[in-house]
Amino acid sequence: MPRPQPKQGYCVTFENAFMSLRIATFNVENLINRFDFSGFRNELRQDRAVKLFDIRSEAEYRQIEQARAIAHTDDTRQLTALAIAETGADILCLQEIDNLEALHAFEYGYLFKMIGRGYRYKYMIEGNDGRGIDVAVMMREETRDGQAIEFQRMESHAHLTYADLDLFDDDIAQTNQPQDRIFRRDCLELDVKVGGRPLTLYVTHFKSMGSPRDGMDGRTASMAVRRAEARAVRHIIESRFGKNRTAAKRWIICGDMNDYQERLVIGGDRLNGFTFTPTQEAQSALDVFTGDGFADNIVRRRPELDRWTLFHTRGPEERHLCQLDYLLLSPSLAKSNAKRSPDIIRAGQPYRTIFPPGQDVARYPRTGWDRPKASDHCPVAVTLDLL
Repeated sequence: MPRPQPKQGYCVTFENAFMSLRIATFNVENLINRFDFSGFRNELRQDRAVKLFDIRSEAEYRQIEQARAIAHTDDTRQLTALAIAETGADILCLQEIDNLEALHAFEYGYLFKMIGRGYRYKYMIEGNDGRGIDVAVMMREETRDGQAIEFQRMESHAHLTYADLDLFDDDIAQTNQPQDRIFRRDCLELDVKVGGRPLTLYVTHFKSMGSPRDGMDGRTASMAVRRAEARAVRHIIESRFGKNRTAAKRWIICGDMNDYQERLVIGGDRLNGFTFTPTQEAQSALDVFTGDGFADNIVRRRPELDRWTLFHTRGPEERHLCQLDYLLLSPSLAKSNAKRSPDIIRAGQPYRTIFPPGQDVARYPRTGWDRPKASDHCPVAVTLDLL
């Protein structure tokens, strides 16, 4: 039987079968529009530069702290904007945002000057963080390919407790009560359509590792809380789509998980050279997502020495590079984008960050040894085909 021919004036191409979306996650580190004067009475919260001066009164401290914060913030946010611009993202999932007013001011005063008309749509809901830093999403009106990005719905899960999801156990009982909220910030659920095709985002920021406790290091001591957060995110997704249908849907878990499954332990020094030893962790909160293939950590598609998004140091005795920032794809998205590998934007890292051989990049102008910097985290971005 003859193959049907397209009508005159129409062109049939493979490009009509899919479209691409550029998505990124970035912990911008304290995008705050208020001053913190608590350092006057609590030296642990006092900036190290302020400690160099003899300050006699709280009024004097407030004046100095305001001047310091404003001067430091301007350089920092220029670098933050440069890092975001470099992602080229259509949708940005952000962590450590104070409020929508701060996000609007940043987007208009910094991003707009670099990239022009961009992220008109901004979404966030106040979560549980004691410092008031929340997760947020910024979106363009359309992708770079010209496909419309349409907001459908948004839901906060900050209210969920351990009792609600039956996640209270002996490990959690060491630090929490059954009626305590699971998420230290939130799991913000956003439904969008890209060129008419549905996509669901789960934006989160897990509990930080904190200080050592009861003979355990900070990561181990806080592991139970992050594991419960991961289990809660998984529960939300499976409840939304159904356990048997979850793998076939388009969804992405985005954010700063404050945990890692592997790290590069750094030895040596600048005089004699550094060493980078890959180390696998016995346990991680991320195991809840990747242990049975529930989600795909696509950063693992990069070479082993090139997956890190944060440099951690407590001095020469404790230094490593690790991945804290994630784009975790549903199995269907991961399969349809099997050849896609994410980008990690590191040009906003301070000069103190120790790069493995061949990875060092030219830093943005005015980057300092420790600060200013774009953030202590690196943005992670990827282009995905939505089949």
